[in-house]
Amino acid sequence: MKDLELDNIFIPSKLPSKKLMIILHGRGDSSEGFTELPSFLDLDEMNYLLLDAPFEYYTGFSWYQLPPNQLPGIEYSTKMLTNIFDKLFEEKFNSDESFLFGFSQGSLLTFEFGARYHKVLAGYIAVSGYIYDVNKLLQDMNPDVISSNWICTHGTYDEVLPFNTSKEQIEILQGSGFEIEFKSYEKDHSLDREELSMISDWIKNI
Repeated sequence: MKDLELDNIFIPSKLPSKKLMIILHGRGDSSEGFTELPSFLDLDEMNYLLLDAPFEYYTGFSWYQLPPNQLPGIEYSTKMLTNIFDKLFEEKFNSDESFLFGFSQGSLLTFEFGARYHKVLAGYIAVSGYIYDVNKLLQDMNPDVISSNWICTHGTYDEVLPFNTSKEQIEILQGSGFEIEFKSYEKDHSLDREELSMISDWIKNI
């Protein structure tokens, strides 16, 4: 889509639809890295928008800098995503039928941006990431999002972003009434076929 603030790849649905999945990649990757995801999810009515993060990082892109300097990039990327989502949901797509999918850094933005965004989506999928500030997120979030459909997955062998950190943060959310599922997989910092099959079924059941 040429009228958006970030470079992107748009993959149209096989059947006419106003459903959309926005995909946020991880650090050092790009939209190109997720072009095969639609075939794994096998959702004929889903349009896909794969966004490139705003900051160059070696041969790819990133949404924010490495710790401890994440916050300025998170805030900048959040503003960019807010503008893009507002434009997408003006007429082209229905927010209540759309999904946000994030991997690694994209998973963090799924929480930090997605939970604060003023529109509630049909579902949020956070894979192999973490939350920048879980307590502040609970204070700032859109209260209508708390009962939406959320799922977070993480690999027990992840050496990039620790499994226990993700698990503990999700337990804090759950303890505060946030309706979110957490599933673990015997994998490293990657996407797993069994995991993608589960996510596809999860979406179809919504």
